[in-house]
Amino acid sequence: MFIVYIVLSGEDIVAWIANRFKIDATEARAMGTMMVAFGYIYPLQDHKRLMLKPDTSLYRFQTPYFWPAQQWPVEDTDYAIYLAKRNIRKKGMLELYEQEQYNNLYKWMNHKWDFIVMQAKEQYRAGKERKKPDRVVFDCQERAYWVVHRLVKYTTTYKEHDPFLHACLPSNPWLTDDVTYWTLNMPNVEIPTKMRVERWTFSFGELLMDPRGRADFRLFLKKEFSGENLAFWEACEDLKWGAAETMKEKAQQIYKTFLARGAPRWINIDGKTMDITVKGLAHPHRYVLDAAQTHIYMLMKKDSFGRYLKSPVFKETQKKAIAPEPQRFTLLYNQNAKRRRPSLSPIILRQQEEEQKAKLAASGPVDITQVMSKLERKQKN
Repeated sequence: MFIVYIVLSGEDIVAWIANRFKIDATEARAMGTMMVAFGYIYPLQDHKRLMLKPDTSLYRFQTPYFWPAQQWPVEDTDYAIYLAKRNIRKKGMLELYEQEQYNNLYKWMNHKWDFIVMQAKEQYRAGKERKKPDRVVFDCQERAYWVVHRLVKYTTTYKEHDPFLHACLPSNPWLTDDVTYWTLNMPNVEIPTKMRVERWTFSFGELLMDPRGRADFRLFLKKEFSGENLAFWEACEDLKWGAAETMKEKAQQIYKTFLARGAPRWINIDGKTMDITVKGLAHPHRYVLDAAQTHIYMLMKKDSFGRYLKSPVFKETQKKAIAPEPQRFTLLYNQNAKRRRPSLSPIILRQQEEEQKAKLAASGPVDITQVMSKLERKQKN
C-alpha cells in the first residue's frame, strides 16, 4: 500500500483559491495567509512565519485531526511532552522560542518532569517505527499544530482584555476622551473591575504585575503567615530596577532581613541556592539575588497561588469587583464623529495658500488682509 502526500507551492494555492472563489490574486493571497495562520495549511520550510508566500515555497493541507476547529482540550503537559520529544530528536538544539517555553515548563512542572520525559521517549520510539516519509509528514503536522495552538491559546485568553480588540467599559478613552476607564483601572484603586480580577487568574505573573492584585495576594499571605515570601520578591525587584548608587546598601539590607541566620523575616531556600546567593553578595550587582528570587517565585506559584484563587480573600474581591456599564457618551460620540468633517493636511493647506497667492499676483493689486482672513476662515472650517 502506497500513501501519496500532496505538496503544493504557494503560487498554486493562490491560483486555486482565486479560481475557486472567483476573487483576484491579492484577496486570494490574503485568504491563503489566513488559512496558514489558522492551521489549515502549513509550510514545509519556514515554520515560524505563518503566511502564504505566492512563490515556489512548499505547503501541505493539514490533516483534519490537527485543525483548531476540532477544539481538542490541550493541557500544558501535552505541550511539555511535545517539546521534550523534540529536544530528544534535535539533541537539545531547539528553536529559541521553543527553548524558552521548554525552560519555563521545566521550572513549573519540575515535580512531574520524569513522567513527561518518559512519555516523550515512548512517543519518540513509536515514531521511529514509522516509515521515514510518514514520520517526516507527521512531525511537520504536529509542529504546525503547536505553532498555531500557542497563538490561538494566547489570543483566546486575552482578546477580551485588549482595549483595541474589544470594547472598553464604560467607554474607550482613546475615542471618547472620557478617562473613566483609566480611573477605574488605576494601579492601586480600592475596588478593581471584574475584568481586572479575571486577568489575575490567567497566570501568577499577571497577578504579580498588577499592583492591586499584588496587594490582594499580600493580604492572603499575611493570613497564612508567609508574607515574607512576597516581601522578598518585591525587595529583589526594587534592587533590580532601583538606583545604582543605593544598590550595594539595598543588597546588604535584603540579606540581613531575609537570608541571614536569625533574620527577622527569614525565607526558606535550599542550600545550593543560598550558597550561590551568599557568594554573589561579596560583589553585589542588580541581579545578584536572581537565583533566590526565582526559587521563591516558583514556591509561591506552585504552592500559594492555587490556594489564593480558592481563598475567601480572592472570592471576596471577586464579589466586590465592579462591572462598568457602557455609557451613552460613546454612542453620542460616534454620531458626532459621522457629522465631523475630516481636517485637511497642513501640506495641502500650504499648497492652497501658495496657489491663492499666485492667482492674486497674476490678477493685479488686491486687499491682502481680506484674502488672508478668508484663508484663515477656510482653515478653521
